Amino acid sequence: MIEIEYPQKKPVIRQKNNSEEILCMIRKKWLLLTPEEWVRQNFLLYLTEVLKYPSALIAVEKQFALSDVKKRFDIVVYNNLMNPIIIVECKEMNTPISKSTLQQVMQYYTVIQSRFILVTNGNNTVGFERIGNNLQEIVKVNPFIK
Repeated sequence: MIEIEYPQKKPVIRQKNNSEEILCMIRKKWLLLTPEEWVRQNFLLYLTEVLKYPSALIAVEKQFALSDVKKRFDIVVYNNLMNPIIIVECKEMNTPISKSTLQQVMQYYTVIQSRFILVTNGNNTVGFERIGNNLQEIVKVNPFIK
């Protein structure tokens, strides 16, 4: 398990039409505040504020093809050469990180060959690093990797 120390800075939230919206710092748009979106936006703050990954090198909820099926990843962080280095799957806080959650992100990993794979529900985060042809569990996330 990876211990995440979230920054003091919190996502921006507003009330609109009897619902709450949260500002996505990467997509620069307001989104319906759902439990999963809350986790995603807080993890984005962790990546940018604590680990200092430039927001220009982060993609959020982009579509890709997995065989003939269209999927969306939650977060991908790229290096300066625009190669994916981290893929993050976000789940809402009450969703445990289970084998099926890990299998989901492993499917994404077959298409997006990143160096690191993270799964978080905001409270718990599990991660792996690709070393050769193997994945090894990690206990921390490194600051910005160029």
